[in-house]
Amino acid sequence: MRLPIIPPAELSAEQKPLYEDMKQGIAASFQGFVNIRNDGALLGPWNPWIHEPKFGKPVWELVKAIASKPSLPAPVREVAILVTGSHFRSAYELYAHVIVAESRGLSDDKLATIVAGQRPVDLTRPEAVAFDFAFALVNGGVLPELTYRAAVQEFGEHGAAELSTLVAVYCLVSVTLNTFDVPVPD
Repeated sequence: MRLPIIPPAELSAEQKPLYEDMKQGIAASFQGFVNIRNDGALLGPWNPWIHEPKFGKPVWELVKAIASKPSLPAPVREVAILVTGSHFRSAYELYAHVIVAESRGLSDDKLATIVAGQRPVDLTRPEAVAFDFAFALVNGGVLPELTYRAAVQEFGEHGAAELSTLVAVYCLVSVTLNTFDVPVPD
């Protein structure tokens, strides 16, 4: 870990309102994995964002927007997030979203295959579309036309845009986690 974890008592005046908003958002949308220390300090990507409120606040607003009332089914979202986290080999991201994905019905075999960077053979049609979409995007270049069309057919234009934004946000999350070498909690 390259940044010290900031206990709530040590937050600056600029950090405090962001901390409160993040703590509330974590309670509402990011449950099931360790993300707040016993003393109330934020872990995961929230700690780096709280260190730099100028950047952390707009990033947090984007994260809240993508987490708020998603139109994509939960397993589809988790497949896309895990494909992204796997591409970046982002330990905390994979830790957190494997737990979330298990709670949303994805099997251990399916998750292990995705985390290994491979495409499971037993994906549902929506999961397969999300896997292919995220995999193509994180591996660079223009999203193939057939992959884009499959996403629009499966999720509609809004859903395809949401899927694109979801992958982009979790690229940002994964890069943040990797930059600061954020570990999996003990």
